[in-house]
Amino acid sequence: MVCEFTQPAKLHNYIVVMNIIKAEETPPSRRNEIIVAYWLLTICATIFVMVVLGGVTRLTHSGLSMVEWEPIMGIIPPLSEEDWTATFDKYKQFPEYQTNVAMDLDGFKSIFLLEYVHRIWGRMIGMIFLIPLLYFLIKKTITHTMLPKLVIMFLLGAMQGLLGWYMVKSGLASNPYVSQYRLTAHLIAAFIIYAYIFWAALDLLFPRPAPSKNNTLLLQRFALAVTGLLVITVISGGFVAGLKAGFAYNTFPLMDGRFIPENMFALENWYLNFFENIATVQFDHRLLAELSLILIIALWIVARRYHLPIRTRQAFNLLLLMTLVQVALGITTLLLVVPTWLAATHQAGALVLFTIALYVNHSLTRSHQEVTGGLSQPS
Repeated sequence: MVCEFTQPAKLHNYIVVMNIIKAEETPPSRRNEIIVAYWLLTICATIFVMVVLGGVTRLTHSGLSMVEWEPIMGIIPPLSEEDWTATFDKYKQFPEYQTNVAMDLDGFKSIFLLEYVHRIWGRMIGMIFLIPLLYFLIKKTITHTMLPKLVIMFLLGAMQGLLGWYMVKSGLASNPYVSQYRLTAHLIAAFIIYAYIFWAALDLLFPRPAPSKNNTLLLQRFALAVTGLLVITVISGGFVAGLKAGFAYNTFPLMDGRFIPENMFALENWYLNFFENIATVQFDHRLLAELSLILIIALWIVARRYHLPIRTRQAFNLLLLMTLVQVALGITTLLLVVPTWLAATHQAGALVLFTIALYVNHSLTRSHQEVTGGLSQPS
């Protein structure tokens, strides 16, 4: 009788089971890395919520309702009617109120509370970061190589809070509108911080494999270039939001009956049109979004010619799917003249798409040993 383990399929299953048994005894250092990784992913989730809250705050014109910045105090909102009246009186002293002269106290409460939640959420992120960090330091959960990265994360978060107030101050002047430059800087800083933390978490979850032959280098460069284009598209979206350019040219694919709007270079200083001309800013965002869609489709097609691991292939599929969803959200938001819920969803979609792009890039750097055969032959 032939031993059952001489049969290839059963022998393979036996080896898999034995590997699973061995894997159950995870070293403490590895368990610590996984714990820290999930903590960092939790921070990413809170930043995601913060980005969405920031978008809703901007869309509802709530961002200038709190005219004072108290980094430590100011946790408790107005409670009595007298407190609310005093806070409303402070708001009336700034030009922003002149655009809302018909607003009563109840209307002020609604925009104030939204901005209040936005600021409190930012402080909560700081606590969710700082308290576990101190615990991990006491328990010696964090390695010496990881600690500098965590310090940088904390400093970036603190600077983002200052940048947020710097942005708000631009609207508490004679011109009651937040500077599109500062708003875009605040938005892109949030994306950078998010990316830094998310990438660090992925590094912990998926350690770098031993050096091996890299046959995905061209694909990696293509994916990185596409991710860079997505970042530029997000930046252009910040200027669209800052100038409220989405409320103009609410047709697609043409703008006022033309592919290229007539007054794209209406400003005397031609380079300022790219940052201060509503027509140019919206055209740029459209063009970048369309180019992103084309290149992501091309990237997906090229990636299918590689023998990639399952999770990497799935990441590319998600990237293409989310790109289609995001483009549809953007067009619908424009055609419906920027409803708040849809515009906020579009902004959230941008961060989801960016997250998937980061995962694609990271997956490619961790899949050298898993890739077999390099490019497949075209059929």
